[in-house]
Amino acid sequence: ALAPRCGWARTGPGQLLASAEGSAATARPLAAAASPAKKGAQGIKPKRKGKDKPCPRRRPLMTKPVDDVYLTWLYRRPVYGLEQAVGMLKRFQELDFTHPRQFVYINVFLDMALKKKKLDPFSGAVVLPHRFTEEVNKVLVFTENEQEAEIARESGAAIVGGVELIKWILEGEIQADFYVAVPAIIAKLIPLRNKLKQKFPSTRRNSLGPDIPKMVQLFRECHEYTVQDECVIKTRIARLDMPTEHIIANLKTVVHDICTFKPPPYDPIVRKLVIRSSTSEGLQLILDGILPQVVKVEEEKAEEKIADEEEEEEKRVQEPVS
Repeated sequence: ALAPRCGWARTGPGQLLASAEGSAATARPLAAAASPAKKGAQGIKPKRKGKDKPCPRRRPLMTKPVDDVYLTWLYRRPVYGLEQAVGMLKRFQELDFTHPRQFVYINVFLDMALKKKKLDPFSGAVVLPHRFTEEVNKVLVFTENEQEAEIARESGAAIVGGVELIKWILEGEIQADFYVAVPAIIAKLIPLRNKLKQKFPSTRRNSLGPDIPKMVQLFRECHEYTVQDECVIKTRIARLDMPTEHIIANLKTVVHDICTFKPPPYDPIVRKLVIRSSTSEGLQLILDGILPQVVKVEEEKAEEKIADEEEEEEKRVQEPVS
């Protein structure tokens, strides 16, 4: 009577026979135990390749929102023309009631890993067409000629001297924003190479040469920028209350000078450009019309020149040493 209610089943003759056989099997204390199923080398079942969990598909970003309020991570970041972006920064300042003479900054993202050569972080100096600050850099001139020293002082150099300055610079008693030198004394300044690093006088940075007035004027009024975090340049270029055309001219001057650090056969190393003010968000710019145009003929000549130099180097290495 309790079997249907509790889920029991009546024991038939077949089930009684099976239970008898099971009890007989369990009554053999010396019988060998059944061998367990084989597993992997470490006792863990190997995973089947066919049952790997597929990677979730990322939802494609939408282009333009249709409402004033939206989730930014669902849409692609908008890009703006240079003149349009500068106008937006000026409107942001009026709406936010921030200082009208705040600085304008650019973040330049670089492609430092080229095909055959990786660029090292560098720093540059350029004279902007429209100055936005009254700051004057402190320039030190290395020369042992009394006449050249007098010319350097008249040109506005803050410190002028010869090898006697090496000790004071190494001990940190004398510091300057820029260091320039004449070719006659550069061999005696080798102890300062590790101390000055990128500021050591060199022809590549236009800080080594015979024209002292030109070098002093350049570095007293120049604008310096440096690669940070191996691939980003963050620098200010103007003030927000300057005319739009002046801001654009300064920006293009800095970007064109950055592009001079790339090897000749490669495209411009600038891959993304963002402009902002001190209190605004960053606006990504369209690079068309900002980057310098690359002439294909010059690229082909540069590639041929590099190939010829590599062939000459290989021949020089393969030649037996007599």
